Amino acid sequence: MQESAPEPTPRAPDDRGPDDGSQRPDRASRLRLRRQRSRRQVIEWVLLLGGAVLVAIVIKTFLFQAFYIPSESMVPTLKVHDRVLVNKLSYRLHGVHRGDIVVFTKPKREMSNIKDLVKRVIALPDETVEGRDGHVYVDGHRLLEPYLPAGIETRTFKAQKVPANAVWVMGDNRPFSEDSTVFGPIPKSSIVGRVFFRVWPLGRIGFL
Repeated sequence: MQESAPEPTPRAPDDRGPDDGSQRPDRASRLRLRRQRSRRQVIEWVLLLGGAVLVAIVIKTFLFQAFYIPSESMVPTLKVHDRVLVNKLSYRLHGVHRGDIVVFTKPKREMSNIKDLVKRVIALPDETVEGRDGHVYVDGHRLLEPYLPAGIETRTFKAQKVPANAVWVMGDNRPFSEDSTVFGPIPKSSIVGRVFFRVWPLGRIGFL
């Protein structure tokens, strides 16, 4: 006797409806969503990078700027290829102080191809500065300079009065420094800012 085929097991009711893909986004919708996400990411990155550039420009223009030391004129305080930070806000808050290390725009009389120079402020406006007997004299009094290397002497130069709104600058390494003894006092308006921190090399990082 021929056996009849077993009847199929009835499926449980499925309230999800027919599996016709009507509940899932089609390919075009998925591509559109993907493009929208990519566009948002691009916009976010552009805004982030633009904001970072803007902040960097503001900092460099108004607050701090990095410089490297190109010569031996400030040895041993600053050595060749040292990297330093300059505070560009200092002299908007207070006057220039004797002993400050400053970066300033190269005077026209300076013939080197270096745009900015770094020296130490020695004499202030309306003071009389002179070099004699290997030392600096300000208003007739010998200037104590503990930052100078041992045995370094200052070249002789005649007494001269620093004009108002100008300062007299010199390098710590006097024999190898082209400074105010060569190009005269510099206008305070030419000062970029005050050197306050060495960032390189790593072994000499610190405030100045």
